[in-house]
Amino acid sequence: MTLKKKAVVVHSGGMDSSLCLALAVKEHGAADVLSLSFDYGQRHGNEVARATAIAAHLGVDHASLELHCLGAITDNALTKNILITHAANSAPNTLVAGRNGLMARLAGIHAYGVGASKIYLGVMELEGANSGYRDCSRAYMDLIQAALRLDFAQAHFEIVTPLVSMTKLETMELGHQLGVLEYLLENTVTCYEGKPHEGCGKCPACKLRNEGVRSFVQRHPQVNFSWKAKL
Repeated sequence: MTLKKKAVVVHSGGMDSSLCLALAVKEHGAADVLSLSFDYGQRHGNEVARATAIAAHLGVDHASLELHCLGAITDNALTKNILITHAANSAPNTLVAGRNGLMARLAGIHAYGVGASKIYLGVMELEGANSGYRDCSRAYMDLIQAALRLDFAQAHFEIVTPLVSMTKLETMELGHQLGVLEYLLENTVTCYEGKPHEGCGKCPACKLRNEGVRSFVQRHPQVNFSWKAKL
């Protein structure tokens, strides 16, 4: 029997996509959600294992697709063993051109195949504003959504981006409201070097996430997790 779902979540195993997974579960129920990860040879490849574990914790089915060709056709620090850099007035060399659009298209095709009418992505316009990631805006996802609607002849097919206009602090508040924040702080991998918890503290992803966590802890000093003192 073909697997049937209502929603597919593009799930990296990081904080933002895991929050989207928790939101999708709240809206649709765990049985009707699919967690979908992509293995594209990323240097923080352990995030896929984290995604698998987080999906299991939430009672959600998980699948993974291989996109190793990205490393062959792009030149960036996420698929190459080179120093991560971020020069002024430019995107960091961790930008994988077109990655989010490609993942959204493939997740949409997978969703169509399992009868789902929507996909969730944890993109944030904050990432574009601070790190120059050009594929994190709602306007960008509207273009992909329009193409998917044409592909599937479904005028109501939807790309859901619940975090797109949030700050990192607001995402922490959301996780707290959902009752999953402490678990995700312990079990997600945000760092581009694949380091858990506070991560390397130097890459663009760590800097943004840790800033949000610090602000959250100032508001909610009662919240505890194993690496709180390291902030």
